[in-house]
Amino acid sequence: MFYSIRHVTRFRYSAPVRESVMELRMQPRSEGPQSLRSFQLVTQPRAQLFAYTDQFGNAVYHFNAVREHEELRIEATAVVELGNFRPLPEAADAQEWSRYNPLNLTNDHFDFMEPSRFARMSPELGAYMTANGLDEPEGDALSALKMLNTTIRSTLEYEPGVTEVHSPVEHALGAKRGVCQDFAHIMIAIARAWKIPARYVSGYLYQGRAHGDRADGGATHAWVEAWLPSFGWVGFDPTNGTLAAERHIRAAVGRDYADVPPTRGTFKGIAQSELAIAVQVEPTQAPTRNDDFLRIARPISSPAPTPSMPELYYRQQQQQQQ
Repeated sequence: MFYSIRHVTRFRYSAPVRESVMELRMQPRSEGPQSLRSFQLVTQPRAQLFAYTDQFGNAVYHFNAVREHEELRIEATAVVELGNFRPLPEAADAQEWSRYNPLNLTNDHFDFMEPSRFARMSPELGAYMTANGLDEPEGDALSALKMLNTTIRSTLEYEPGVTEVHSPVEHALGAKRGVCQDFAHIMIAIARAWKIPARYVSGYLYQGRAHGDRADGGATHAWVEAWLPSFGWVGFDPTNGTLAAERHIRAAVGRDYADVPPTRGTFKGIAQSELAIAVQVEPTQAPTRNDDFLRIARPISSPAPTPSMPELYYRQQQQQQQ
């Protein structure tokens, strides 16, 4: 399945600002059943883009908009292919818990087993776990995670505006409502309390029609990946109480939201700012490739084999690149 993604972010300022410095994590990842086919970033005002890969393998773009401006607009477009996900059994075998051992756990897992800024234990989270029978996992590891996923879905209401971007999980627990970011942090913290590596996923969800999703279709989405020794990283969407599958498009992973915000930046100036976001995810056709415009500059020739043939090929390739 191919999806086209358009993600527009607009910062509007009450007075002209002199400079905006911004970091972006919007490029979908290319791994497993997900393949990135194209990606483009455009900013207004125009700015030179730089990029690097962070410690979790996410593509990070950054730029400085140094001209005076009253509005900063960032538009990311992508085409992503999602293949078939590996089917999971209803449950793992009884030995799965014993596989969380030093032979199977690596340094990459330990980052996702410790408390982090937003995914951490607290008295309020402990009370929520006790009230919902989550103090200890029941059954095998996969079944326990599935139960945790659906419990969060059934006990917490989805309502934007109750929490803010930097709200701790206690706010959502106290109000018994929140958004995907809150539900992901709650599930991660509980999974880690069970000694299961768990990480935060920022990305996009294709909602279409009749899927019954609670998340806002015009925004980015967040869910959880938990590591099971027999299956690898498995995605869980506690907002909707489902497994992550062919509709979930991964952009970045981290310990919690603090590692993977789609935009993070600052500006120079005395002004108030307004943020507007629009996200559109739609099925699309496979990208076409048309090589008819190519003109043959040098036809293929087959020189007689010689002992120095590898060196000859190397020189020819070098000449073509110059």
